[in-house]
Amino acid sequence: MERSLTIKLKGRVALVTGGGKGLGRAISLAFAREGSDVAMAARTKSPLEETAKEIRKIGRRAYPFVADISDEDQVNEFVSSAVKYLGRIDILVNNTGIAGPTVPVANLAMEDWDRVLAVNLTGAYLCAKAALKHMIKNKSGNILNISSTAGIKGLWRRAPYVVSKSGILGLTKTLALEVGVHGIRVNAICPGPVEGERMDRVFRARAKAMGISPDVARKRAMDEAALRRLGSPEEVAGAAVFLASSDSEGITGQVIRVDAGLD
Repeated sequence: MERSLTIKLKGRVALVTGGGKGLGRAISLAFAREGSDVAMAARTKSPLEETAKEIRKIGRRAYPFVADISDEDQVNEFVSSAVKYLGRIDILVNNTGIAGPTVPVANLAMEDWDRVLAVNLTGAYLCAKAALKHMIKNKSGNILNISSTAGIKGLWRRAPYVVSKSGILGLTKTLALEVGVHGIRVNAICPGPVEGERMDRVFRARAKAMGISPDVARKRAMDEAALRRLGSPEEVAGAAVFLASSDSEGITGQVIRVDAGLD
């Protein structure tokens, strides 16, 4: 595939949570290839450093920062130090998320409920709150929230995850209404099942709960999609580049599904 002659994010600065692995890594690298410097936050240092090294090879600046996104003080430190190092914030991608357990609500531990919502939903709120202080001052900005098709259609025995991702959609629409007057756009991307280590773990947990093999769990997920396959991190990253670029200047408060055609 030929590369576009247009560098869509030239000179921008993006903050990506969960930037060391999976979707976050793919989005961080895609942004760098399109001309953006990238700050990344996650709890594990080594994947962040590896992704930062790849970004620097592309010729862009990278700022890896170890943080728990559910902790307000750590989020504020990440955002303020990223601004100090890179100069400003143009784009925030709220990507950090955990899958949580595969258990029925009747057997769900309170600590599992609290932890999933703290990371997936409260973390996005905290990052948006911290970033908006800078974006409102600059009268421009772009927030992308990575939700899930689970937040639209639900998932068997995955209540904390589903509720957190549904909450992301509500947060997206509310923020879009609040900050549009400041020249800030807010949108959500809903991936379906995406190839990678995390999805492999989900299939294993689902298979165990259903008494089937992981391969059967994977096949069932693929059969639910019109394209009869799982998505790729790069497909989600492509949608993120579009929504972060001037190509989508008239789009805000929207939910974009990148799910291979899930029913």
